[in-house]
Amino acid sequence: MYIPKHFDEPRIEVMHDLIRARPLATFITLSASGLNANHIPLHLSAEPAPFGVLRGHVARSNPMWSDLDKDVEVLTVFHGPDAYISPSWYASKQENGKVVPTWNYAVVHAYGWLRVIDDASWLRSHLEALTEHSEAAFSDPWALSDAPYEFTEKLIKAIVGIEITITKLSGKWKVSQNQPEQNQISVISGLRECGNFEAESMAALIEANAKNAR
Repeated sequence: MYIPKHFDEPRIEVMHDLIRARPLATFITLSASGLNANHIPLHLSAEPAPFGVLRGHVARSNPMWSDLDKDVEVLTVFHGPDAYISPSWYASKQENGKVVPTWNYAVVHAYGWLRVIDDASWLRSHLEALTEHSEAAFSDPWALSDAPYEFTEKLIKAIVGIEITITKLSGKWKVSQNQPEQNQISVISGLRECGNFEAESMAALIEANAKNAR
């Protein structure tokens, strides 16, 4: 991933926060027929340091876990907030008109070696942890134990576990750092006027990043 210096986000804890908030990963592997991409929610554990480990599961019928070049690392991509940035929002537009559209986004790339786990006990523990994380925001969270044991055992037989010990993390936060403060302020205002979740999330990201840079 190309990362200009001013868009680089090297802090592991910040990248971990994005992964936990947006766990649906684009999971890229190399198969005998070429690149393969799947979309899989992954549960992050901070240990082992420094980067942690990602755990997930796929259908047993999915060839990504069996048709795999084991000599090549896998890549998982986690997408944070993103938003179109209109040049009409820039305060400097009134001064010289030298502005163009762009797209702001935050993204994390996690690399590592894929380990396939075909073990019912491991899978049940993983599903409990993934469900607990995903249900945490609900007032009446669902738990794996709410479903009949025989029912979940049958479903578990239809999946396999995947685990990636992360060897490298890359974070890119393109959040208007290359703009003067007056443009950052006006972009935040423009995004908040859009009235949607992604735009508001990006506005908050620009604001937080600007405060950390001061």
